[in-house]
Amino acid sequence: QVQLKESGGGLVQAGGSLRLSCATSGFRFSYVSVNWFRQAPGKEREFVAQTSWNNGITYYAASVKGRFTISRDNAKTTAVLQMNSLKVEDTAVYYCKVRYNNADYWGQGTQVTVSS
Repeated sequence: QVQLKESGGGLVQAGGSLRLSCATSGFRFSYVSVNWFRQAPGKEREFVAQTSWNNGITYYAASVKGRFTISRDNAKTTAVLQMNSLKVEDTAVYYCKVRYNNADYWGQGTQVTVSS
């Protein structure tokens, strides 16, 4: 079955960096786009970044563009979100998501907390 597991979250000061990983299994990773979303307390879940299955083309939310970098390793079936120049407003639970066979699959999330 499809499984997604995020890791790498934690507490960091503003201006710092974190590297999130999404380890996957149960589907043909190289044929699926991988997305990162986040949800801050009291807010709706929002799109952060995507790495497309098609040549790894990437997309970013305006709020993170230039600070975050998404990448994928098809051999390891893993997607990574490198987050630099973190801001307090980046504090959220970060989720990876894939759409496979017309169904959405989410990981359990990893908490990122940025202190001022």
